[in-house]
Amino acid sequence: IDHSGNIPNLVRSGFDGDIICTDATRDLCSTMLRDSGHIQERDAEYVNKKRGRKGQTPVEPIYTQEDAVKSLDYFISQSYYRTRKIADGVKLTFYDAGHMLGSAIVVLDIIDKQTNRERRLVFSGDLGREGIPIIRDPDVIDGCDLLIMESTYGNRTHEAYFDAEQKLQRIVNETYNARGALIMPAFAVGRTQQIVYSLHKMWEKGEIPRMPVYVDSPLAVDATSVFQLHPETYDDEIQDFINDTRVRNPFGFDDLTYVRSLQQSKELNDSEESCIIISASGMAEFGRVVHHLKNRIEDPKNTVLITGWQAENTLGRKLVEKHPIVRIFGEEYNVNARVEVINGFSGHADKYELLNWVGAMKHKPEQTWLVHGEPDATYALQQSLNEKFGMNVHVPNPTNSFEV
Repeated sequence: IDHSGNIPNLVRSGFDGDIICTDATRDLCSTMLRDSGHIQERDAEYVNKKRGRKGQTPVEPIYTQEDAVKSLDYFISQSYYRTRKIADGVKLTFYDAGHMLGSAIVVLDIIDKQTNRERRLVFSGDLGREGIPIIRDPDVIDGCDLLIMESTYGNRTHEAYFDAEQKLQRIVNETYNARGALIMPAFAVGRTQQIVYSLHKMWEKGEIPRMPVYVDSPLAVDATSVFQLHPETYDDEIQDFINDTRVRNPFGFDDLTYVRSLQQSKELNDSEESCIIISASGMAEFGRVVHHLKNRIEDPKNTVLITGWQAENTLGRKLVEKHPIVRIFGEEYNVNARVEVINGFSGHADKYELLNWVGAMKHKPEQTWLVHGEPDATYALQQSLNEKFGMNVHVPNPTNSFEV
């Protein structure tokens, strides 16, 4: 949602231009933006109850579900590798960023009217990792004159994806042997599908026991349906898996249940069976996973598995930091359940993958700007790019401007 979540607000505020994106992005936004609008409405309603008791004027939601639906009128789909003219002297091409379904590297070929020569501006967007299943690896760009690049993990490395899957297999088996439940807070788009596919592969090979697996998130259910609509984005591994196992749906197997209704979700909290529950939100701040944690976090038989980056002060971050007591819905709970962390499922390129992506460019950029990273990561990547390639790299502040 951080890729697209402000679009309804922009349209509501008067933006009426084209919103150009890949087909998969448009399909994901049709689900995610409506869900976000619902959250805005619900949050505003909650705040207004408190404000009403204090005699304060009510607040408006940032945008509504209706605003989200209206914003979809401005979306225009463009496939990867197709080039279109979007303005006088400006051509747009999308390349696969390999970060999540539909993510794109933006390439703008621009005619400089003063010099009458073509200049290429590349915006990396969020870059994915090499060898991650489901979607393809990030495309290599031959070169550019100007580069705007992410730096999320500019100072960190990830464990290998194979090691992450081996660790997941171990944790599933250990939790089953303890007769406990495995609770996984997971982002509804991307991470949930990764985990489901990994479990499916293990299930097919008999590497994990037969136990119920629940995906308890309406948004994740909808997002998984979008993944199924876009096999053109799949990499060779998942294509081979589909062909070898002859399963048409890599995100479904006999022990897997997608939970949509609230009643089904509540029934999971009363179950004492050994099971796996994958539920949003990924940082355990809201959503159904919070209820599952509340009900199971004090039982030492259970395991909480964190599979994604956790922002500071979130419940997920506190679990990663091994807080012995956490607050859930305003009440304190002892963390008796085992807490495990897997970092290898990250969809972001790490330090070396970012450097390799730039290194593959035959024509290095004259100027580069690093964005989308905490200061430590951004400045570390700046130093690495300078040392390795001798590049002119800027770390801009919000008030900076550059003439190119």
